[in-house]
Amino acid sequence: MRSTVLFDFGGVFTPSPFPVISDAAPELGLTPEAAIKLCFGVYDEDGDHPWHRLERGEISLEQARTELADLARAQEVEVDMLALFGRMGKPDPDRETMVEGVRRLRERGIRTARITNNCAEFVDGWRKMIPVDELFEVIIDSSAVGVRKPDPRIFQMALDKLGVTAQDSVFVDDHPGNIRAAEKLGITGVLVGPDRPQSLTELDDALAE
Repeated sequence: MRSTVLFDFGGVFTPSPFPVISDAAPELGLTPEAAIKLCFGVYDEDGDHPWHRLERGEISLEQARTELADLARAQEVEVDMLALFGRMGKPDPDRETMVEGVRRLRERGIRTARITNNCAEFVDGWRKMIPVDELFEVIIDSSAVGVRKPDPRIFQMALDKLGVTAQDSVFVDDHPGNIRAAEKLGITGVLVGPDRPQSLTELDDALAE
């Protein structure tokens, strides 16, 4: 049996941002794939796209917003990332289900950490969404440590802080590229889909293996 779960935040405790961008693509005159690439770059690579630099804490949210708008204009598209992200502010009935799922894990003695690609300006906001300190022993925020998924170092940071091995651990995330990166280290992956609570069942199965 495995003893540790590493959780992503966005797409697990909130709706995934990727469908939000996909849904906005027709308004932008882009395909869903092109809209996601414009806004997030090639997300499962670590490059110089403004969003990647933002998540590594190298630039501010406002600078990333400006650079993304410039990239969009070069494609004759008008994009405001903050306006698009504002569409995620709808009531989220699944959030408490996910929180309760983590509480049950902690009651069973399962160790937990959170590994998220984030920007510094969002920290206060997500901390208000869930009882972070109750749910996670360790928090690895890309903007604070200067490393973002899928870089293997960010997973290793969490393992080292918990004092556990990759083989003891399961990683829960909504992006296939991040799951693949974790699995290369020997961590078992659980990919979260549109039915986020379903991932809790899949997580239980992975922990029991």
